[in-house]
Amino acid sequence: MAKRSFVRKQRILISRLFVISIVVLILISQSRWEDSLVGPVLFLAGTVLIGFAVVGRLWCSMYISGYKSGTLITEGPYSMSRNPLYFFSFLGAVGVGLATETLTIPACVFLAFAFYYPMVIKAEQKKLAKIHGEAFSDYCKKTPVFFPSFKLLREPEEYTVKPKIFRKTLFEVLWFVLLLGFLEIQDGLEHAGLLPTIFKMF
Repeated sequence: MAKRSFVRKQRILISRLFVISIVVLILISQSRWEDSLVGPVLFLAGTVLIGFAVVGRLWCSMYISGYKSGTLITEGPYSMSRNPLYFFSFLGAVGVGLATETLTIPACVFLAFAFYYPMVIKAEQKKLAKIHGEAFSDYCKKTPVFFPSFKLLREPEEYTVKPKIFRKTLFEVLWFVLLLGFLEIQDGLEHAGLLPTIFKMF
């Protein structure tokens, strides 16, 4: 238990350091495409991905809020992917990267996800396999690990939601919207000459 807690703390620390590094990079740089059509197109693409991420994460949270690992959730978004919450988080993170009007930031985010989340998913799957046994094994055989297969979507007529727990998850998705606002403020500060632009990124 102590070892698991240590590993989890290290993961959180690494995640926070990565986010801080990206924020610093954004603050001291500027997009090379800011004054061309490419910049707004990238921003629009990022906004669309963030929209999908917000809706997708709320959809996932509705199914798992209050259930977590104690119940094997296999319906709704979890009928299409074993890790839809991570998938929609990935879309949101790449969307925020694109909203910087660069390709460098989303590329860094993509590489970070590709390196970090497979380890997280593997650890969580071991835990679920111990808890749910053969039921989880059967679920794994027919459900993709990450990228959703929409043809597998299965939804019940009714689903019991625990509103108090679900309400708490509503605030988690606000971060994606707040980050968009942060990028707009950062852009305004740069144009006002209040933030230094050390270099420009593609």
